[in-house]
Amino acid sequence: MTQRQSWVREDELSPGRHSNRPPVLSLRTRCRLAGISRSGLDYDPVPESDLNLALMRRIDELHLQLPFYGARRLTAQLNREGHVVNRKRVRRLMGLMGITAIYEKPRISAPNPEHKIYPYLLKYRAINAPNDVWCADITYVPMAHGFMYLVAVMDWFSRYVLAWELSNTMEADFCVNALDQAMEKAGRGPEIFNTDQGAQFTAGAFVEAVERGGAQMSMDGRGRWIDNRFIERLWRSYKYEDVYLHAYETPQRLGGGTDKWMTFYNEERVHQALDYRTPREVFFA
Repeated sequence: MTQRQSWVREDELSPGRHSNRPPVLSLRTRCRLAGISRSGLDYDPVPESDLNLALMRRIDELHLQLPFYGARRLTAQLNREGHVVNRKRVRRLMGLMGITAIYEKPRISAPNPEHKIYPYLLKYRAINAPNDVWCADITYVPMAHGFMYLVAVMDWFSRYVLAWELSNTMEADFCVNALDQAMEKAGRGPEIFNTDQGAQFTAGAFVEAVERGGAQMSMDGRGRWIDNRFIERLWRSYKYEDVYLHAYETPQRLGGGTDKWMTFYNEERVHQALDYRTPREVFFA
């Protein structure tokens, strides 16, 4: 991958204490120039008990197996397995993990009311080539002690993961970083970029990054949960084939393992829907 071209706006420079000193870059600007996520720069232990972390791990497994289960049925299932937990706690943990049951309902995400919601542009669109449509999604990733969030940018036609980024918060900046990396790798943006209505994707910084790449913004509306099926399959494979097997102890080890697995997924793992070719072969064909 070519090195990212860096630039600094004049308003991001602050003068030193004395006029003969060079300007000082803000920490956020230095992180952007270095190509790392500001929110992931310092990892603080997650203030959740071991019991809650174990419950979150099991909720994540159940959600992959039974994505249509909401808090009520997940609570019942956990109780059947011997976990003493009520619906209120399960609902809170699901919110912390950023997951909801997958089925048609009036509001399947929690957008920021101050952010603009974009129309859904894919209802009658045929996707016939790479870079026609990209999508992005965020998933909860359990570790041995704590957890992280992972965002991935995927090309719909080829299932190729163009970029991914880990963070210990759900802020928009790590999503913007992943999008910048994806556009750098592809050398361009897609025709349409589709996401859900989550606050990370409706944030001004993310929308501006999409539009800088020349793409139209599209957002899932009511009843369009099925459009996440490609990236949901990615999460399922990633967790069962890597995360659950290794129980990574630190963000650094999680990052190394994720990088290795994503490379395997893109370059070695054949897909029946792609005529048993790899995503990389289809994307760069």
